[in-house]
Amino acid sequence: MYQDVFGQDTTLTSPKAGAHWDQTLLAFMAHGATTPTHLVATLEEDPNFALGYAVKGMFYLLLGRSELIDTAREALGLAEASAIAAPITPREQGFLDALRAYLAGKPTQAVAHLEDVLSRHPGCTLAMKLSHAIRFVLGDGVGMRASIENIMHAYGPDHAGRGYLMGCHAFTLEETGEYARAETVGRMGLAISPDDAWGLHAVAHVYDMTCDAKGGVAWLTGREEAWAHCNNFRYHVWWHKALMHLDLGEVDTVLALYDTEIRQDKTDDYRDISNATSLLQRLELDGHDVGERWEELAELSANRTEDGQLIFADLHYLLALIGGERKDAVTKLMGRMHRDAKANSREMDALMDAPGLSAAAGLEAFGEADYKTAFLNLRRARQTMQNAGGSHAQRDVFERLTIDAGIRAGFLDHAEAILRDRSSKRAGRFDGYAEARLTMIDAGRVASGCVERVPAE
Repeated sequence: MYQDVFGQDTTLTSPKAGAHWDQTLLAFMAHGATTPTHLVATLEEDPNFALGYAVKGMFYLLLGRSELIDTAREALGLAEASAIAAPITPREQGFLDALRAYLAGKPTQAVAHLEDVLSRHPGCTLAMKLSHAIRFVLGDGVGMRASIENIMHAYGPDHAGRGYLMGCHAFTLEETGEYARAETVGRMGLAISPDDAWGLHAVAHVYDMTCDAKGGVAWLTGREEAWAHCNNFRYHVWWHKALMHLDLGEVDTVLALYDTEIRQDKTDDYRDISNATSLLQRLELDGHDVGERWEELAELSANRTEDGQLIFADLHYLLALIGGERKDAVTKLMGRMHRDAKANSREMDALMDAPGLSAAAGLEAFGEADYKTAFLNLRRARQTMQNAGGSHAQRDVFERLTIDAGIRAGFLDHAEAILRDRSSKRAGRFDGYAEARLTMIDAGRVASGCVERVPAE
């Protein structure tokens, strides 16, 4: 039995395999690009390591790509065969159970298995991070926070995962509205684990949600080494920086970051597509010309219309297809979403129905300049948009589209109400977007000289 870097007994056959596994764990906590390399080395050294295969399978599922489901299923088969060949610990078995549930289309059950591991092994940083990651996909900010706070007692000053736990805690505090505390915890965690890009980005979220773009730029500037080692998560941190420059009106800087950092690699990973599409959409809503940048996103997204793994991914693929005017692909994606919602065979299918179908109909209508239909659908989707997953900052593009649709359709009172509700969640402050939209609403009222007609629910 090998005790890993986080103090957990693990069934590895050699110290060399254990060293590779420790590197896998530490790289995963830091969103390191070397994570799969270390995992491959671990399994080469110990080809009967059941936990390694189970984690590999969950890594694949978190990528949200339909073509990787069979690979994840194969990893589960290898994990189960390894567990038969050599006994594993109950903790390790919990990860196999989590992968099995995830493959069955039941991510909430996968989380439950990981939480069961944490109830017996609160210091298991691997279970903590995986539970955090799946809950993030589910938009479960409250659950993310509860999960972290239930195990904090196990992370003393000598625990190797303490800094990473604090980074996750900072993010959950931000997503549940405790901005000052989130910033403090995030900074403290980064002091312990300076490679924790998740914690660094949690503090960036605080600056976004408190409408302090200048402070956010200052926070990220000079700390590039804290995310340079990352996998494609580094593009997401650059995306945050671009958002701050956009709020400051520095459009040339935003476009430069888009071209040189955010879309440095032209991948079709849904997280990279979401960074790009949401940024281009924000730019266009603010009246800026983005040139031909939609084209490559639309080309890639046209090949992802049948994925159906995450509603969050589908909505961003849809943004790309609308931006690139791929009407046939839009129709194909919308049709598949309707089929999935009707089938309702997985947990994700329920999200295709709400908020998925309303949000998708709203986005399609917005692209066709049918702003009344866009507003009615997007406002309906807004009630459950949290369930689409992601963060407040990521979902804000849909909030902006809802507000802009309302303004363009002439529903000024409703648009202002949503705008003020948005600001209430941002420490009661107004960012550049909000101030510009309030000015537009006031101008619209002066121009119309009439009371708004309230649309039916």
